[in-house]
Amino acid sequence: MAIALYDLSVSNYLQALGAVAGFLDRGLAHCSDNNIDPQEIVGTRLFPDMLPFHFQVQSVAHHSLGAIQGVKAGLFQPPPQIPVGDYAGLQAMITAAQAGLQSLSAEEVNALEGREVKFKTVAFELPFVAENFLLSVSLPNFYFHATTAYDILRMKGVPIGKRDFMGKMRLKT
Repeated sequence: MAIALYDLSVSNYLQALGAVAGFLDRGLAHCSDNNIDPQEIVGTRLFPDMLPFHFQVQSVAHHSLGAIQGVKAGLFQPPPQIPVGDYAGLQAMITAAQAGLQSLSAEEVNALEGREVKFKTVAFELPFVAENFLLSVSLPNFYFHATTAYDILRMKGVPIGKRDFMGKMRLKT
């Protein structure tokens, strides 16, 4: 059985975005239960030279829906500098990425296979085809930033575990 680009990308993005939405909800509940201002988490870093929580969450959205949009446009760039918002704004960003991905059909995404896409930063430009970009750039970055956001919440005492990170598995029905 061949596996399609939609299954390799969008299905994985949606599973993990559901998990991110869930652990963000758990983080907000933890803040409420413990009289912690959720804005305290928004700027938290794991280490001084790492980017803060808000960047991690923004990057999850950017490397999911933003990656598919970049492939469609033939150009993907790092996320623009987005002003630091509040915790609820980060949750809304994840919800918007989920909605955008859910609006895509498998046929629409599968039709992107073989399409040229450039990954461009200020310092360099790399040529890809869609499937190689999604599998070797987008998905690894997506999971890195989701993991880092999860780790920051754990560091702040939010009671989440591996099942929270994995999200809803796609079981045989």
